[in-house]
Amino acid sequence: MGSSKADKLVAAKTVPLLPLDGALLFPRAVLPLHIFEERYVELVDDALSSNRLIGLIQPQNADDESEVPQLQSIGTLGRITHFEEVGDERYMIGLTGLCRFNLKGDSVLNNKPYRTGTIDTSPFKQDLIAGFGENDIDRNRFVNLLRSYAEFADFELDWDEINEAGLEDLINTCSMASPYAARGRQALLEADTLATRAEMLMAFAEIEMSRQDANITMQ
Repeated sequence: MGSSKADKLVAAKTVPLLPLDGALLFPRAVLPLHIFEERYVELVDDALSSNRLIGLIQPQNADDESEVPQLQSIGTLGRITHFEEVGDERYMIGLTGLCRFNLKGDSVLNNKPYRTGTIDTSPFKQDLIAGFGENDIDRNRFVNLLRSYAEFADFELDWDEINEAGLEDLINTCSMASPYAARGRQALLEADTLATRAEMLMAFAEIEMSRQDANITMQ
């Protein structure tokens, strides 16, 4: 990404917000979303007619079923890079991550059925650099633990694809696919560095495996 585009992206701006519990999106990753709620169909319509930008963010409380739940302070700015109309007033979209952001102040409705918010991406400029922080991570250690966790959880992985994947892509894909609760997933999103996110993923996996070993021992 050129410096001029980066400068435009990191400037504070107002974007439509899509609150979605448990949803994670990282730079250069693509999140498929089925949009069917009327207000968010309108959000997508408006985004498609402008710059295609959407701020994906989690509610603070997964049990908050109000129309305007309190939101986390950090989300991810994404751009609609694929969309398909499915049935009446429904979309399948692909939202590609650009950069994380801080939500500045309260979100507002602005005469729309969905909320908008002013965001600041400047604290996350490193998100614009593909592979930033990969050299600080022991790839073999991460992949070996991933292999152990796959055996523990009894699921199959495409190891040819994993071996060819960049480390950033691998870590962020594992984060997005992780089975952890919303709070743990938000912690992965907020990790200061890629290395910190990798350490958190490995720690979560080790804790889960150790608990299972402890249960077997007690039985």
